[in-house]
Amino acid sequence: MAGHKYKGYTNDGKPLKIAFDVDGDDTPHVLEPQTLPFEPPQYSGVGKGLCFMSFGSGSSGNCAYLGTPRGGILIDAGIKPPPKTKRKRKKSDDDVLNLDEAFAELERNGVPREMVKGVLLTHAHQDHMRCLYPAVSRCRCSVYCTMGVMSQLLQRCRIPSRIQDHHVPIFKEIPFRVLDMEITAFETSHDVKSVGFSIEYEGERFVVATDMGIISERAAYYMSRANYLMIECNYDEEMLKRGKYPAYLKDRVLGDKGHLDNTVAARFVAEHYHEGLRYAFLCHLSKDNNTEEIALSTMRSALEARGLSVGDGSNSASQNSRDIQICALPRYNASSWYVLA
Repeated sequence: MAGHKYKGYTNDGKPLKIAFDVDGDDTPHVLEPQTLPFEPPQYSGVGKGLCFMSFGSGSSGNCAYLGTPRGGILIDAGIKPPPKTKRKRKKSDDDVLNLDEAFAELERNGVPREMVKGVLLTHAHQDHMRCLYPAVSRCRCSVYCTMGVMSQLLQRCRIPSRIQDHHVPIFKEIPFRVLDMEITAFETSHDVKSVGFSIEYEGERFVVATDMGIISERAAYYMSRANYLMIECNYDEEMLKRGKYPAYLKDRVLGDKGHLDNTVAARFVAEHYHEGLRYAFLCHLSKDNNTEEIALSTMRSALEARGLSVGDGSNSASQNSRDIQICALPRYNASSWYVLA
């Protein structure tokens, strides 16, 4: 997006000179500015473009990081809040990370928490906002969400009203910037006010499309332009129908404002594949009604039926030449650290 131009203002690029009296003789002395070398903070050895990591994806908690060499953003903050004591806890296999553990993962990849400059909030469900206030407080950053999402956050969720001090209102399909990323929110079809995000950096687009019952026309527009697509594969329809959920909950999941099933997600990616689409990250897999194996197999089959070669995202020499990489984001643990561009 082109930068703003202010009427009547020009900047000739000349440095400011400051005149002041230093010895009381009424003779002005001019302080010439010094040109100091400036180097923006860099990641340690992870490339010059977009980097991505998920800290949990599913009904137990959702949070991910996307960044550039200048810093980055969290996408949702639904993992556990930081522990109240520093005593090391025992972590079970179905226990999502807490905020301190997520920050530790970032540190291991050369990203201190000070480089987290904002949280993009898709919607006000607990598994997406549970540690929102601790996250923005510890990073001293802003939360970017629509007024509708913020209103539901305050009305329905147990969260300090001080979260409003961190709020930067955004509007659907009107781009805004965080650091060197241009971000556009778009509406998704869920049972609360909900958005996805298209995040652009140097011509590369990372698109977040989670928690939606159907792929609407406007959501499809942004999703189809992605180079890296984080798409919901919540359930396998047969598993859901045969599963233990009560009828009302099955109806909610299956409805137009529920969640997306593997087959719909796979069909969309296959039909909208283009040469610029390099990764599909399968997110928000149900613990009860899906498995990584089923979600990946469904996506792979749809892509291969179109004649595409599919990699597993392992970054091995044998996989990198494939047309597209697909990865299922772990439900409870941190994903790999992906250097995308």
